Amino acid sequence: MIEFKIINSYAEFTAEISSEELIDFLHKHLDKFGDSKEAISECLGYAMSSGEAKGGYVLLALEKELIVGAVIMISTGMKYYIPEYFLVYIAVHREYRNQGLGGKLISRIIEMTDGDIALHVEYENPAKRLYERVGFTSKYAEMRYHKEE
Repeated sequence: MIEFKIINSYAEFTAEISSEELIDFLHKHLDKFGDSKEAISECLGYAMSSGEAKGGYVLLALEKELIVGAVIMISTGMKYYIPEYFLVYIAVHREYRNQGLGGKLISRIIEMTDGDIALHVEYENPAKRLYERVGFTSKYAEMRYHKEE
């Protein structure tokens, strides 16, 4: 039986489910669409922060204390020109994919969140179809400028 757990601060992680375990899970199960452990850790720090214009939460799907799905959602602190929330990471354990767990995670964050949600998804990511099915739309093309270091 899969249970869902919300984590709002580092203090809510336990010995059984640590922040390091979450970072490792996301790094492994985001596959080629993921980021470095350092980037995931930085995002988690932002989500767990209570500082001004920061914050968010983690939603875990657990089966017998084992992470089988995870979401990191951050608050943008804005409302009128970008969505209030940004879904940064969502992953489902490889053995639990194509069983509806990703849809359940998305449905839960939509219910829990009191504002609009944005996310980035690569065009070839199979999860794009899930996001479209639950109502996400593609309004803009994202463009980035990278400064040379």
